[in-house]
Amino acid sequence: MSRSKNSTYWFISVPAEGDKTTVFQSLKTKLSGPSADLAEVSQFIVPEFKIGTLDALVVISDELVKYDQYFESSAMKIVDVLRSLLKGDVEQIEPNLLVNEVNIDQYLKTFQWDAMKFRAEKSLQEIAQTLNKNVSDIDTAMKSRLASYSQAKTNLQVLERKQTGNLSVRNLAGLVKKEHFVLDSEYLETLLVAVPRNQYKEWNSKYETLTQMVVPRSSQKITEDDEYGLFTVTLFKRIAEDFTHKCREEKFVAREFKYDENEMINQRRQLEEVGATEKELWTSLLRFASANFGEVFSSWIHLKALRVYVESVLRYGLPPDFMSAIIKPKHKMEKKIREILNTQYGKLGGVMAKQANKEENIEEFQSLVEKDYYP
Repeated sequence: MSRSKNSTYWFISVPAEGDKTTVFQSLKTKLSGPSADLAEVSQFIVPEFKIGTLDALVVISDELVKYDQYFESSAMKIVDVLRSLLKGDVEQIEPNLLVNEVNIDQYLKTFQWDAMKFRAEKSLQEIAQTLNKNVSDIDTAMKSRLASYSQAKTNLQVLERKQTGNLSVRNLAGLVKKEHFVLDSEYLETLLVAVPRNQYKEWNSKYETLTQMVVPRSSQKITEDDEYGLFTVTLFKRIAEDFTHKCREEKFVAREFKYDENEMINQRRQLEEVGATEKELWTSLLRFASANFGEVFSSWIHLKALRVYVESVLRYGLPPDFMSAIIKPKHKMEKKIREILNTQYGKLGGVMAKQANKEENIEEFQSLVEKDYYP
């Protein structure tokens, strides 16, 4: 069983009794015929593989379960990356979830084994390892690209946070001008102070006397936001630290800022460069995720084909004679479909399936088989 977006797909296999077409049509009529309309049913054509020994089949069966979980996880990680990059916009995400240039549903309905990539004459083990290498390589590259983008995004956010917030915390470089400062003085310097808007009068009446050696009438308001006004004040350098302390006592926020044109130019350039890097890595990651989702998903479904084949041989024996199909249940029809399948194919489960139908033996039955065991 596999899930895609809000849809569930069931991969099933039943004995073909020498006629796959008739068995498929019978199943399709029961589930999607004029009187049913419970599901969409498509034949899932699986090629003949080299079987090897029964012991080898049991071993590869266990390995395929692990690969299946890993492939699903890798596919879902790519979906999560796309969802994050595109801010959850479904209309933008869906065009990036294509497999061989068609959507998932169409790909599953028309699935054909890619004999060019995965030669069926190779052993099941070799095919599984090739599939795993494909997914593993993409997964590793995705992690590396995602790490690079995440770091660039973090760097940009750190710089952007300095450009936001109120005047008591934000970067002031873009707000002040050279004429606001006394520069190149041996004794004087200009401080910037963020004053709460409801304390303007208090500031204007107190700043000259907070400490000694404050230049009278040296304060001017440069700008303001919803919470603070940004004021200058000129004073002697040697009392700057004491003045800052007195500001703190009055709930004025003296900002650490030195006017340096070169430094402000460097800050702007850094923000632009980090922003450009983040955008470039965003675009690269989006393209990579979009291009490789189809590769991972295709590998996953090829692995499903291997699992169907191996499990069918283990269930139904040799020579291989089974029909496999994909069932896409319609909304709230899963229970009804399960009842029909159990009625039609319950006998394939043998003694265990009969036991499972007896309520008093359910727990004992579930301890004997895998959780999702069906006839």
